[in-house]
Amino acid sequence: MALTSHDETDLLLPLFSGLSEDARFSTFLDRLRRRSGAEYIGLIQRAGAGPHAEVSEFHAGIDLRARAQTTDPLDTHALDRFHYDSLRPGRVYAVSEFFDHDPVYRAERKRRMLQLGIADERIVRIPDIGDVSAWLIMARAKPCTATDSALLSNLAPYVTEALRAAIELERSRIQAAVSVQGLARSATAWMVMDREARLLSIDPRLDAWMKETLGYHPRTGERLRDLGVQAERELMAAAAHFTGGEPGTPRPLLLYEDPRLEALLSAATDMPRRAMLVLCRLPNARTAESVDRLARLFDLPRREAELAVALNEGLSIAEAADRMGLTLETARNYSKRLYAKLGVRGQAELVRLVCDSVAVMA
Repeated sequence: MALTSHDETDLLLPLFSGLSEDARFSTFLDRLRRRSGAEYIGLIQRAGAGPHAEVSEFHAGIDLRARAQTTDPLDTHALDRFHYDSLRPGRVYAVSEFFDHDPVYRAERKRRMLQLGIADERIVRIPDIGDVSAWLIMARAKPCTATDSALLSNLAPYVTEALRAAIELERSRIQAAVSVQGLARSATAWMVMDREARLLSIDPRLDAWMKETLGYHPRTGERLRDLGVQAERELMAAAAHFTGGEPGTPRPLLLYEDPRLEALLSAATDMPRRAMLVLCRLPNARTAESVDRLARLFDLPRREAELAVALNEGLSIAEAADRMGLTLETARNYSKRLYAKLGVRGQAELVRLVCDSVAVMA
């Protein structure tokens, strides 16, 4: 049975819009259940293989898993699906096909399913997408028909593409979340500008910093305010350059002198339109966590780690001693022990080692 124009509106549009639903594909599954009159429609997705594979089940209608637990909590085989891995992708299977060779198991399986209110099932395996396997399942209280099989068969290619999009979307979200967290912990923020140096998008942390320190919110579609003449000229030239055909080497630029805001300008890649990426370093105050991390990474006493972090902030040994409540002689002894333990030849190398360490990330 071919999909009708009504099916395209009632099923296919919800299938792809379901990528953004909190309960993914819930509208599509519910409409498919109502369209078919089935008691249960499920989409099972498994990522990976073996005992540590991650299995997700999206469904509409009765919750077979919950019902199986209620009917007989000790019966772990009521929903046996071990045979699903042997299915050929794209073909619709009747559940009875799996047990024709074993009448005893067939009768037992039928008994268990009837306890759940199910008389028949149809299953179609979705072609694997990387390490992800999936199955679309229909379960009824009465025998399934050829119409049910045809409907699942016609839907399978669309479900495949929707799952492919869902998997890519999830991967993109993970990458974006990791990128955002990594930039935040390295005290790096960003802006994206067009070829006229007008703002296309801005990191919320940078937006908040500019509001607090410069007194205004940069607006999308506008240029930055209150730049010096030279900084504005360089920013405009860089925007025209990096949105051109040959982006070249990233350029540093001092956007604001007081409070100081430096930027590294480069071409923004993998974007729908040509744009310039502006990376800025925000103040990254060291915390007690920085001291604890450094102590753990290099197996240092906490006070020695505290001195190392203070020196990394630009304090002299005398200033660090005063802040830590140490005598100058004690601070110097700490520093000598630090140099020996860390294999550095002096304060400059110590500061460089700490700067390169993850300990001083936010």
